[in-house]
Amino acid sequence: MAIKIEMPKLSDTMEEGVIASWNVEEGDKVEAGDIIAEVETDKATMEVEAFDEGTVLKILVEAGDAVPLGGLMAVLGEEGEDISEILEGAGSSDSGKSEEKAEAKESASDEKEESANKEKSKSGDGSATLTSPKSESKSSTEETAASTGEHGRILASPLARKMAEEKGIDLAKVNGSGPNGRIVKVDIEEYKETAPAAAATSTQSFESLESKEVKVSQMRKTIARRLSESKFTNPHFYETIDIDMKAAMAARKSMNDANDVKISFNDIVVKACSVALTRHQAVNSSWYDDIIKEHGDVHVAVAVAIDEGLMTPVIRHSDKKGLLQISSETKELAGLARDRKLQPEQMEGSTFTISNLGMFGIEEFTAIINPPNACILAVGAIRDVPVVENGEVVPGKRMKVTLSSDHRIVDGAKAAEFLNTVKNLLGKIHLRCCCN
Repeated sequence: MAIKIEMPKLSDTMEEGVIASWNVEEGDKVEAGDIIAEVETDKATMEVEAFDEGTVLKILVEAGDAVPLGGLMAVLGEEGEDISEILEGAGSSDSGKSEEKAEAKESASDEKEESANKEKSKSGDGSATLTSPKSESKSSTEETAASTGEHGRILASPLARKMAEEKGIDLAKVNGSGPNGRIVKVDIEEYKETAPAAAATSTQSFESLESKEVKVSQMRKTIARRLSESKFTNPHFYETIDIDMKAAMAARKSMNDANDVKISFNDIVVKACSVALTRHQAVNSSWYDDIIKEHGDVHVAVAVAIDEGLMTPVIRHSDKKGLLQISSETKELAGLARDRKLQPEQMEGSTFTISNLGMFGIEEFTAIINPPNACILAVGAIRDVPVVENGEVVPGKRMKVTLSSDHRIVDGAKAAEFLNTVKNLLGKIHLRCCCN
């Protein structure tokens, strides 16, 4: 009996998956437990295994294609088994793709016409054909007339019409290169609006860089959806504070001189925020419509930039961990994130998020809350600035941080109290605090 291989739910927020690669081909025999494909979800690239043995009778989607949850990916069964009913069912679900295929066919037809035109325009021996001015004028008139049908309708392929509409091009101004002056795809692509001669003020031309369309990854789709929901659902407000980082810099230097594991400023910020969260329960909370959940544990997510966007691995119980452990764990999780090997459970359950752009020289910015967190802290660069101490201007090390808060949970005063606690912890940090 034939067995359907359908797109499984590989993460809690997954709505569809993209086939990253197939590890089998049609005709291959597989056993239960064999990894048959790798699927890109909104969070990571996961392996899909077969739960039954059999022969791969049909692979219905190619690598790079998106498949909704429960969508048919492949069919297993006995060699030679009739699976026509399964394929017919899958075909009906693919009807939405017919328009795209038709457009591709039309595009191929246009390109074929274009190629044929180029061949026809060439003379057999490569010599030019001389035409009198009178005959050339007649030919031009005939070509213009031929581009319009007998009922005055402009001759153009459906794809060319669609492209012209999208680009706002008047087909009446386009010279067609197809048979009988028919406008095809290449005519729209190469069309340039001609400005009136009187309005031309410069003969200088500029070469345009090639435009391209980038396919949206599953991760980018999820980022767009979640952050749009957060920004337009959660009432954000922002508070910024300037922090003296001299003590933190001295403590970091002492720690790095004494240990093989190198501490970053972000590790220090994670530790300070973790301690502050234990003192400000409202900031360590989540909104669930009828209730506000004040989390008993502190789990800090750290934003990690990768090519497709941001991933947020979670440092669990960060308030109970020392800087060396936080540093090692952050480096390990960040490496997994960049390799797209983070597991869903390593990105779930955060109670607070930190986003740091200081390493890029960004002095100050605001971040969008990572739901269901109540707040996110945006960390800027440490700046060399003059400061006044004891009535004298001296060199200072300052860092601005901005707290984005969900006003349904956190009020302005509570956010300010949290920021001042973080400021005091960073301003007075010492080795004993770093180790514990």
